[in-house]
Amino acid sequence: MSSSVAGPDCCGGLGNIDFRQADLCVMTWLLGYMNPWDSSLVAAALTIAFNPLFWNVVARWEQKTRQLSRAFGSPYLACYSLGGVILLLNVLRSHCFTQAMLRQPKMEGLDNPAAFCLGLVLLGVGTLFVLSSFFALGFTGTFLGDYFGILKEARVTTFPFNVVDNPMYLGSTANYLGWAVLHASPTGLLLTVMVALVYMVAHLQKASRSHRRS
Repeated sequence: MSSSVAGPDCCGGLGNIDFRQADLCVMTWLLGYMNPWDSSLVAAALTIAFNPLFWNVVARWEQKTRQLSRAFGSPYLACYSLGGVILLLNVLRSHCFTQAMLRQPKMEGLDNPAAFCLGLVLLGVGTLFVLSSFFALGFTGTFLGDYFGILKEARVTTFPFNVVDNPMYLGSTANYLGWAVLHASPTGLLLTVMVALVYMVAHLQKASRSHRRS
């Protein structure tokens, strides 16, 4: 991604850069690797954006109305049902992500053994964070149980929460990044950035909610 063309001098040449031309070069480079209007890419982007929006809207609605708990006759059953739907949506997201990568060109610079090994490492770390987070929080702790009034007795401070603040989000992002690197896919890298951004927004929303409650 770096260029060997000599740039302007650092102390007085920034005004000589044509940023419109630079943007065009970046777009040309990206379009050389992907078709932004491909249906599989659009589907992947939509599922990435939809999933956190769906579970946040439904969880907040449940917190305000308790309609799901009433419909299922139990907050636990309602939480398990929503968790099942979220899992299915995540499977769909991963399927769309993979299909988008397979239908787009590979990046030659990533199609080598070293990158393949890096992808495996990222997948290993991501899976470790996701699974250890799930076992530490339990099903209801993982799948928005607090919105259903199902609260843990104390804050979880064991691994991996004693290492990073949001291991589930970080682990999931690492899994997608590793999957993209394994496939030498610039499309996968772009979609991984989107995954990271929507997780960041979801985290900020949850942090804002916790701050208001405190």
